[in-house]
Amino acid sequence: MSENANVQKIVPFAESKLSKKEQIATMFDDIAFRYDFLNHFMSMGIDVIWRKKALRQLASLQPKQMLDVATGTGDFAIMAEKRLRPEHITGIDISEGMLAHGREKINKLGLSDKITLQSGDSETISFPDKTFDAITVAFGVRNFEHLEKGLSEMLRVLKPGGKLVILEFSNPTVFPIKQFYNLYFRYITPLLGKWIAKSEAAYSYLPESVKAFPQGEEMRKILINTGFQAVTCKTLTFGICSIYCATR
Repeated sequence: MSENANVQKIVPFAESKLSKKEQIATMFDDIAFRYDFLNHFMSMGIDVIWRKKALRQLASLQPKQMLDVATGTGDFAIMAEKRLRPEHITGIDISEGMLAHGREKINKLGLSDKITLQSGDSETISFPDKTFDAITVAFGVRNFEHLEKGLSEMLRVLKPGGKLVILEFSNPTVFPIKQFYNLYFRYITPLLGKWIAKSEAAYSYLPESVKAFPQGEEMRKILINTGFQAVTCKTLTFGICSIYCATR
């Protein structure tokens, strides 16, 4: 589909012959040791508020079985366990480095019986149809190599009446937030990435991937075309972030 064409072109390492998926896994393996710190530091802690607002969309559903796609170090899964108290949460990610850090956190919190992190690809989710009551993705869908394929897989493993909640960066349009955001993302973020995580490429990729990703009404139409229903989009913090909700 044309909606996904731009997403595929944006990769972390332009000169690499690896696929986008392979590059993403390598990139996150490299920055896993500083990922959580940089998330909170660069967003000045606002990302925690965004995550809480996203999880509120699932409160009335009271999901029992949850899937957290592109779980990374499990931050969103841990917050979901604390706030929603499902029976079990499974987190999947293609970066073993991120998963290793996540498992350490989960073990220290005594949540290993409630949260399982495992290697998994959004485009080939290794669970039967209609397995989960709710699916979450925080800042991960823009990294999918084939967006519609990943969304279709999530639809497949979601139970009828189940809900998908996507939290993703977006581009603000309000002056002067737009100008400050572009300056910060384009120039300051890569410098912080180079200094703290020793990876300028990863944090140069971030603004480019956000810029190219379908947002707002365009993303809503993609979800509808994939087969989701009751699709909504809510922007947060002057449009810096968006919550997409959809049901099966």
